[in-house]
Amino acid sequence: MLRITQRTMADTTYANLQASLARSSALQEQLSSGKRVGVPSDSPTGATDVLQLRSERAATDQHVRNADNGLSWLGTADQALQQASALVRRARDLTVQGGNGALPQAGRDAVARELRAARDGLLELANTQYLGRPVFGGTTAGGVAFDATGAYVGDGGVVERRVGPGSVVRVDADGRTAFGDGAASVFAVIDAVVADLEGGSQPGATRLADLDGHLDRVLGTLSDVGARANRIDTLKATATDLAITLRSSQSQIEDVDLPGTILELQLQQTAYQAALGATARVIQPTLLDFLR
Repeated sequence: MLRITQRTMADTTYANLQASLARSSALQEQLSSGKRVGVPSDSPTGATDVLQLRSERAATDQHVRNADNGLSWLGTADQALQQASALVRRARDLTVQGGNGALPQAGRDAVARELRAARDGLLELANTQYLGRPVFGGTTAGGVAFDATGAYVGDGGVVERRVGPGSVVRVDADGRTAFGDGAASVFAVIDAVVADLEGGSQPGATRLADLDGHLDRVLGTLSDVGARANRIDTLKATATDLAITLRSSQSQIEDVDLPGTILELQLQQTAYQAALGATARVIQPTLLDFLR
């Protein structure tokens, strides 16, 4: 027969009360931290899932940041190309005006001056920067894509951003594709028109054809930039939706159910007080005084 002694009752009662206090302490810690899974021992499976979700969230959030950066690059290029197309159109109109045989030399000189201003404006646009880097210069470490003569001084590098698990999108634009290079650049064509006008001759149809070709190049680059921006917009929306889903899944596993935990804590405290009262009627007062 098992003999129950006063010491056995006291030890058992003390152990049960300590366990009850430990449960109350755990619930209070959950309420104060707001997390149901604080350490792996709270829920090994839950902790593993939370770590995986955190890793996926970090990658997804980075994709969103990359998309924002890429859209800023492409937005800068888009704005520059729109202004450039307007200047090329203006240069063409001036070339047509300068080709008017009835125009006196003073008029041709005035047109030439305006063409120079258009060329300078195009050169400035071709050297547009984002965060100190030329958006039409590839990965060059220099601050410009074209020098003062209109020669391309960038490189053939490509600026890209990863905006999805398997999606890498180019976010810069090729300056040589948009504006040409050297003697084949839009700057050289305008310089040739200016030389014709200041020399007293009329720009021929070849000059107009060259300007039309450069306008097509600028518009083609603008269309490509817009298409890539639309793709990044779509991928960003996908990444943003995924980030929301991952946050929700992590919250369901990790975050505490506030109303339920408060109720459970209240019940635990009530049970603890009831246990103290019941024990007071069974155990000697000296032990109960210690427990209280």
